[in-house]
Amino acid sequence: NNMTDQATSYKLSTFSDDSIIQTLGCKVMKSTDLPPTYQQLEEIEVQRREVLRGGERPFWRIVLSWNGTCLRALCFDWLIWVPIGVFVTLRILLRQREMMDILEDSNIDILGGFLSFFLVHFVNQTNTRFFEMYKLAKSVGGKITEITCVISTTFRPAAALRLVRYLNAAHVVGYVGLNGPYSKEQFFDHINAKYNLLTESEVEIIGRHGWNSESFLEIVSWCQHDIRKAKTEGVIDSGEMRELNKLILGFKDSMETIYDYCEQPVHFFYIHFLCLLSALYLPLFALENAFSVGSNDEWSSEVITGLIVILQSTFVIGLRLLGQKMVDPYGDDLEDLSVLSYVKCAIEECQMILSAKNNVTDIDESLEKKMATKPAKNVIT
Repeated sequence: NNMTDQATSYKLSTFSDDSIIQTLGCKVMKSTDLPPTYQQLEEIEVQRREVLRGGERPFWRIVLSWNGTCLRALCFDWLIWVPIGVFVTLRILLRQREMMDILEDSNIDILGGFLSFFLVHFVNQTNTRFFEMYKLAKSVGGKITEITCVISTTFRPAAALRLVRYLNAAHVVGYVGLNGPYSKEQFFDHINAKYNLLTESEVEIIGRHGWNSESFLEIVSWCQHDIRKAKTEGVIDSGEMRELNKLILGFKDSMETIYDYCEQPVHFFYIHFLCLLSALYLPLFALENAFSVGSNDEWSSEVITGLIVILQSTFVIGLRLLGQKMVDPYGDDLEDLSVLSYVKCAIEECQMILSAKNNVTDIDESLEKKMATKPAKNVIT
């Protein structure tokens, strides 16, 4: 896969209609939008980690939750109020005068069955896409720690430190290149100031590429040059160089695949089709149920039928919103991937690996023999 300037494609700048972009479900940054500050990203990350643990809560706490739930998304989706409004309005009119049931011989249930099938298929598709992108994000950090484990015992300390900071810098720059909420000023600069990943001159060099995929590839090439230099100096042999290059190319390929996924989201045609069907089906479903109660004044029948309308609307709109939430996992929603945690975790794990050799003591043969022959103890818990 060749990483061209896919960041421009990911912005979907050809769309001028904000509603189309919102319907597509991509959390892209328009030219007029300001990316969230680093403090806001940290606050989102804290809430995001809390939501991830929400499934372990008791039933009543799950039902009464607000953040990261369908209730929050449904309240701000205008379509949920259309069938409710249609049902309430028609019931008021039917209480005042008798009207002919215009949907008596309709087949609304058949339409609802087909719509449910397409919605479930859409959610399955986006769920698979979401977890594939999650695996890629974790794979990027995993490759960095694998490389660190190898070079911590083979490279000279200064060379190992430089290669590790280049790898972690590439990790951060890769997410900046997506042109989502993780910007150079509010994401990279703060991470760089905290962990000293790149010098000012190095930042200036990669900044010439515009902080896109080319900046990421620039840093990856620095890593490969350092490995080649270690081979030339006799620090590693040809086999070790091939293994390290294989790991770095795996690191690059994982980030490239993230760019590929983001460049090609779920087809807009498909999502528009689902939205159109939902917008036509739900008002008709509300009409049918409003007429089914009749013109009597039984409020209990109206309440039960109204709940059925709300339940069906929640099912249809909730599935569509669930799928849209998973289309782009690298946004600033609570349901998105914890990019900030992944980056920090990779950096801190590398620091721990490089500093671990300072804690290793010399081999004591008598101690090892004693530990090997020492009888086991029963631990009472």
